[in-house]
Amino acid sequence: MTDANGVSLNASMQGFERILTPEALGLVATLHRTFEPRRQELLAQRVERAKRLDAGERPDFLEQTKQIRESQWTIAPLPADLLRRRVEITGPVERKMVINALNSGADSYMTDFEDSNAPNWSNQITGQLNLMQAIRRDISLQQGGKTYALNEKVAILVVRPRGWHLDEKHVLVDGQRVSGGIFDFAVYMFHNAKELMARASGPYFYLPKMESRLEARLWNDIFVATQQVLGIPQGTIKATVLIETILAAFEMDEILYELREHSAGLNAGRWDYIFSCIKKFKLDKNFVLADRAKVTMTAPFMRAYALLLLATCHKSNAPAIGGMSALIPIKNDSDKNEAAMAGVRNDKQRDADDGYDGGWVAHPGLVPIEMEQFVKVLGDRSNQIDKKRDDVAVKAADLLNFQPEAPITEAGLRMNVNVGIHYLGSWLAGNGCVPIHDLMEDAATAEISRSQVWQWIRSPKGVLDDGRKITAPLLRTLIPEELAKIKEAVGPDSPTYDR
Repeated sequence: MTDANGVSLNASMQGFERILTPEALGLVATLHRTFEPRRQELLAQRVERAKRLDAGERPDFLEQTKQIRESQWTIAPLPADLLRRRVEITGPVERKMVINALNSGADSYMTDFEDSNAPNWSNQITGQLNLMQAIRRDISLQQGGKTYALNEKVAILVVRPRGWHLDEKHVLVDGQRVSGGIFDFAVYMFHNAKELMARASGPYFYLPKMESRLEARLWNDIFVATQQVLGIPQGTIKATVLIETILAAFEMDEILYELREHSAGLNAGRWDYIFSCIKKFKLDKNFVLADRAKVTMTAPFMRAYALLLLATCHKSNAPAIGGMSALIPIKNDSDKNEAAMAGVRNDKQRDADDGYDGGWVAHPGLVPIEMEQFVKVLGDRSNQIDKKRDDVAVKAADLLNFQPEAPITEAGLRMNVNVGIHYLGSWLAGNGCVPIHDLMEDAATAEISRSQVWQWIRSPKGVLDDGRKITAPLLRTLIPEELAKIKEAVGPDSPTYDR
């Protein structure tokens, strides 16, 4: 059925009438008609850029935007409640997660319609309802004999819509699928922007998967148009950009500049960044990475990226938010748990010492551990944006120095196979945020797991440390063995793995 706005829904409205109002869908339609042609142009540019990379081109800092990188400018001042983001907890827009994350003691909560959320229709719209109720402090849950409700003090809410490459297949405007990101953004803005402002906060976002300054410009233009339509002051919307593609790393100054009236800084996204390196240089048979557990933030290309992001942000008075600690507390094994928590402490201590203003955790149990590391450095200060890091000098070659190449082990290969299958099964069952082998995994993990296996099979350097070449036949022998382990771990109540 098509409404007066030319919007048709290929999904159930039952129970979602409060969210899918004609007015909210009208904003979706307005933004779609205005900006969808540009989104399609930018997606086409991605395809053309990929062809050039396949032909051997390597990215570099843009000559035509050199003035932006070398001139003095700053982002617009931040609202008071975005100045302190020492600890950000992340997770999907699932009801229990929303309540627990807001209550976690973190400064802010990145609530997710993207990688940690399986994007079925129910999850997307129920998530909008959960946020609408949470903002109005009207959210609760009875589960397992427990009552979940909001504390008096809660974290600041920051919403991550889907990336430019994803459609919302259930919503059509003039017979055309809408952008998943525009849909998530528009529905949230329509219902909550003014309510947030009335509560001395605002509509704050995380923007994922961008590859260029032009993609940031599109978001900025959408912000301007939306604020105009809703009658709220320009600059009310604030957005932090995830630098999780290798191409975006070469345009960080430019991305901040495009969003300077709406910017809340940049964030370092580890797993998707590594995945993007493999994807963008997929035809380079000399490019291979070691077991993913060995590709840490201290690897040369990751260290260069992290320091460049930090220096770029602080130069423009923008916050720099560190990446994810995916480790979670380990029950019933105190030695393993202490080792995991020590890893979190080391990661967050390095970020704080470097000059980062905060970082991500995936579990409430890690909030005090990260907070301790940042308080040691910051004391009572909200951030350390005044730490400019003029000493950082990163060249293109540093960002492209893809080390380490070894070790590649059978254990690492099996881990990628196991995690990839385990995560995909949970995702198909509607759960996009899954604890696997003491890590909180999301779609970024599935991407790095599958892409590494693909790379190892294809590259002549894809050789195990015992001398065996990784091949498709070898992979086929491992899959049933790892699948059996997964079925044993999840038990008989999970039929997904028999699909």
